[in-house]
Amino acid sequence: MPERMQRILVTGAAGQIGSELTAALRERYGAQNVVAADIRENRSAKLMEGGPFEHVDVTQREQIEAAVIEYRVDTIFHMAAILSAVGEEKPQLAWRVNMTGLLNVLEVAREHNLLRVFSPSSIAVFGPETPPDPAPQAPPLRPTTIYGVTKVAGELLGEYYVHRFGLDVRGVRYPGIISSETLPGGGTTDYAVEIFYKALQEGHYTCFVREDTVLPMMYMPDCIKATMDLMEADGTRLTHHCDFNLAGMSFSAGELAEEIRKHLPDFTCEFKPDKRQDIADSWPHSIDDSAAREEWDWRASYDLRSMTDDMISRLSKKLERGKL
Repeated sequence: MPERMQRILVTGAAGQIGSELTAALRERYGAQNVVAADIRENRSAKLMEGGPFEHVDVTQREQIEAAVIEYRVDTIFHMAAILSAVGEEKPQLAWRVNMTGLLNVLEVAREHNLLRVFSPSSIAVFGPETPPDPAPQAPPLRPTTIYGVTKVAGELLGEYYVHRFGLDVRGVRYPGIISSETLPGGGTTDYAVEIFYKALQEGHYTCFVREDTVLPMMYMPDCIKATMDLMEADGTRLTHHCDFNLAGMSFSAGELAEEIRKHLPDFTCEFKPDKRQDIADSWPHSIDDSAAREEWDWRASYDLRSMTDDMISRLSKKLERGKL
C-alpha cells in the first residue's frame, strides 16, 4: 500500500474544483490536516471556516514554502490555474500562473522531500491533429491555446521531476467539469454548467457553442473521486504519471439542452457561437482512458441522464432556499 498522506495543501482552493476537492479531503483526512490556499481571500466562508486557510500567490515561491513549513505539509494538490477562455484574454498571466506556479510547487516539494504532488492537466493539451473520437493516450500534442500550451509543458515538467529527482508527481487530463456546488472559472466548457442555472432561473439560455458541438465532460463527484483515487493509488502500478486521460461522458450541446427539457419542458435554448467555438473545435469528442482504468482502476459513475437528474434536483433545492 502507498504511504498515506497526512498533511495536505490545496492551492487554488477557492476554484471550481479546488473548493469541492478541499471539502472532500477534509472529510477523509481531517479538517485540520487540509490547508486551503488561494490568492482570493473571503471567497468562501465555508472554505475558510472549515479548516486552515492561507493566502498564497503561487507565483511567489516563498508563500508556498511558508505554508508547507508552517503546517508540515507532505502533499500538495496544485489546483491553481488560469483556464482556457481567460487565458486567451490574458496569455502572459496564464503563462506566469500556470508555469511559474507549477515550477514553484515542484521545487518546494523537491527541496522539502514531500511525499506526493498532484498537478492536473486538461483536454486542452489536444489540438486539431489529435484523433477526435476517441483521443488516444499518446497523440500528437499541438494545442491552439496558451492554456493548452502550459498544460503540455506542465505534463512534461512533472515527468521530468519524476525521472530526474524521484518526486512522485501525478496528474489527469480533466475533461469539462460540471458542478452543482460551484460556478465555472472561465473555461470553454462553462456552458455545460451555465445552462442549468439559466434553465432554472430564466427558462432560457443562449449557448456560446454550436448545437452539434460534442466535448468530453465529467460530473464533479466523478472528478473528485478520480483525483483522490489516483493520489491514493499504489505507485508501483503506475506506468504513466502526469498525463492520464480521464473520461466521463460525451454529448453535444444540443443533447444537453434536450435532456434538461425532459425535466423543464418549457426551457428554450438558442445557439450563438462566439470565439470560444474555435477552442472547442480544436478539442476531441471523446477520450480513451484505458490507461487510467488499467493502472488505478478508474471508472466513472455518471452519464448524461444521471448527471442531469442530480443537477436539476440539487439546483432546484437551492432555488427553493433562495441560494441559487
